[in-house]
Amino acid sequence: MTVIDVHTHHVPGHWPDLAEVAGGGRDWPWLRGGPGREAMIMLGSREFRRIGAECWDVPTRLADMDADGVDVQVVSPTPVFFGYERPADQALAVARVFNDLALDICAQAPDRLLPFCQVPLQDPDAACRELDRCLAAGHRGVEIGNHVGDRDLDDEGIVTFLQHCARVGAPVFVHPWDLPTGPRLERWMAQWLAGMPAETHLSLLAMVLGGVFDRVPESLRICFAHGGGSFAFWLGRMDNAWHRRNDVVGTSRMPPSSYVGRFFVDSVVFDERPLRLLIDTLGAERVMLGSDYPYPLGERPVGAVVRGSKTLTADERGLVLGGNALRFLGPRGARSN
Repeated sequence: MTVIDVHTHHVPGHWPDLAEVAGGGRDWPWLRGGPGREAMIMLGSREFRRIGAECWDVPTRLADMDADGVDVQVVSPTPVFFGYERPADQALAVARVFNDLALDICAQAPDRLLPFCQVPLQDPDAACRELDRCLAAGHRGVEIGNHVGDRDLDDEGIVTFLQHCARVGAPVFVHPWDLPTGPRLERWMAQWLAGMPAETHLSLLAMVLGGVFDRVPESLRICFAHGGGSFAFWLGRMDNAWHRRNDVVGTSRMPPSSYVGRFFVDSVVFDERPLRLLIDTLGAERVMLGSDYPYPLGERPVGAVVRGSKTLTADERGLVLGGNALRFLGPRGARSN
């Protein structure tokens, strides 16, 4: 069985001055101290995140994969580089830089590292063109943020992009980004502990209650990070609201529970009990191994909860560890052993 981690990220060890590449001022991300064993992502003069060589050094990444029993990683961008808040031409210029660098990283182990690209989602036409360029160059799919400013995934332009993804057979990985802030969210890493799951839940609400699944082909392969947030836990509450207040709750043709077969989620929930809830609620065929490697709040060893679960059957464990990811990635995806 091929073990596939669908939720990992990369950061290149170097990149050109983005102000020179894209314009738009001096507050673009840059790397202080790389590419040694450790570096700091900077946003202008502000420290954003300390990272290690596993973000860009392929031998380090492969050694960690071997240690954790992972055969293949889907390698997605780090969302801080999306640039959705900027003019689309600037975001496109930056996307091209990081997409090409991702290919350079993954080309060092092409059977084990599968690159996903980023696109300027604020401009659907430019996003579709960049996706097509990347697929032709060797990317296997695309990672998108869960919103563009106040535009959620049911925005007309984003729906157009998702329809294009379905048409060209590109799997989509949805990751929360640009989290709300404030005094209540700046303690205890609350942006990550509460904000990220909430943002993922909101994006799934938009797909369901916004009627997106009624408008995109069933061939769309889309996965939501972090176990889909709290979607599985509150599915009954959503159905109740849809039936009792359908006049104000969404535009979907059917109740929310009718759409659980239309999307995947990853397994990075860190405990056997929520993992069991995901499988019981969404189906064993809809949960895929994810780790959030190489960041500190990711799961290490990768897949420990799935492998150590006392409630999963052998068939369920096989689907989560790799079988479902083979379907998600499609014919261009990882080869099964």
